[in-house]
Amino acid sequence: MRELTLYAQKNGTIDRARLTEALQSSLELDGLKRVLLLPPDITRFYSRAGEIANIYYHLLKDTCEVDIIPTLGSHVPMTEAECREMYGDIPFDRFIAHNWRTDVVKIGEVPREFVREVSEGLVDEKIDVEINRRLLDGYDLILSIGQVVPHEVVGMANYSKNVFVGVGGASMISNSHMLGAFYGLEKMMGKDFSPVRKVFDYAEQHFLKDLPLWYVLTVATAPENEIRQHGLFIGRGRDGFEKAVALAQQKNITFVDRPLQKVVVYMDPKEFRSTWVGNKSIYRTRMAIADGGELIVLAPGVSHFGEDPQNDVLIRKYGYCGRENAIALCRTNDDLANNLSVVAHIIHGSSDGRFHVTYCTKLLTEEEVRAAHFDYMPFDEAVKIYDPAKLKDGRNTMPDGEEIYYISNPALGLWADRSRY
Repeated sequence: MRELTLYAQKNGTIDRARLTEALQSSLELDGLKRVLLLPPDITRFYSRAGEIANIYYHLLKDTCEVDIIPTLGSHVPMTEAECREMYGDIPFDRFIAHNWRTDVVKIGEVPREFVREVSEGLVDEKIDVEINRRLLDGYDLILSIGQVVPHEVVGMANYSKNVFVGVGGASMISNSHMLGAFYGLEKMMGKDFSPVRKVFDYAEQHFLKDLPLWYVLTVATAPENEIRQHGLFIGRGRDGFEKAVALAQQKNITFVDRPLQKVVVYMDPKEFRSTWVGNKSIYRTRMAIADGGELIVLAPGVSHFGEDPQNDVLIRKYGYCGRENAIALCRTNDDLANNLSVVAHIIHGSSDGRFHVTYCTKLLTEEEVRAAHFDYMPFDEAVKIYDPAKLKDGRNTMPDGEEIYYISNPALGLWADRSRY
């Protein structure tokens, strides 16, 4: 592989021809017989990573055996239809579904002393480093593909997170999520070198160095659902990731001039089918919403809470009950104590009473939504007032004079009042 940095031209995006040329130039085919691609799942549809995986597949398929493991983390496996939509015409038999509970092998551990240091004493436990066992199965090249974008657990998504969480095991997923939640997502989102990132960096340096692993990173936005790729960064080390972070901080963070009283967010049903993923609407906007403000979540495809059946049961049981309640419940309930990623998720998805969250659904009942500690409005009723087809991203003035702030896809950014960032 060859290192590569590519930025968009004046039209604001890297077009298909230029992207293909760049990916082709990054490859050194000599000696390659077996290649593993690690792209994100459909919840990162607008990353352009699916298209990149498709291009790499076609560049390699005639001379190599190519396998693809979507980096599900704890998400549900993708269907054949979803794989077609995300990755194009790659044959479905080339895909391997990752199981974060059963498919992993321990390759090391991050010492408790290191975790205690980077967490400023908040967490005092070692973290096992587990990855999908197939990464150790003799591949000549492993390509980790994904988007660098503000993230609630690690600060900026991707790079080694795509391995340690995307094809990782329960220990790293649960403990990294809890570390981030304890430290405070508002101190990390949109920034590099968070405590969680330092844990990933430690694990990358100590336990992945002998793998034939390269990172293929994108920076993208999707105004009006049209993907614009602003950068491509290919490399083995941290340099490309840091360049991507700098670009994503320019392209994916929106600062508002004053706190927002009402925010309306649309959750594309293609990407958002659970509150586990859909609560990006909450944590990507929380730093922009005024105290006492309101968040309206238009979620026509959300039909469940957890991506994992066990996690779904726990979220239905405890709901988004707030940071302090979640921590207290974790101390007295073994089912939560043994599933720390759920505790972290409950914290991330709670407004802690600072603003109101109304979920507008078609597939979850009012009873289910209110039991999770959200307000409720039927989706069909909500879109009569807040019609995504008539709203533009940013500030909108409604016919009755009300001012709202509309976001068509919260997964692609972070919105913040500067005083909170």
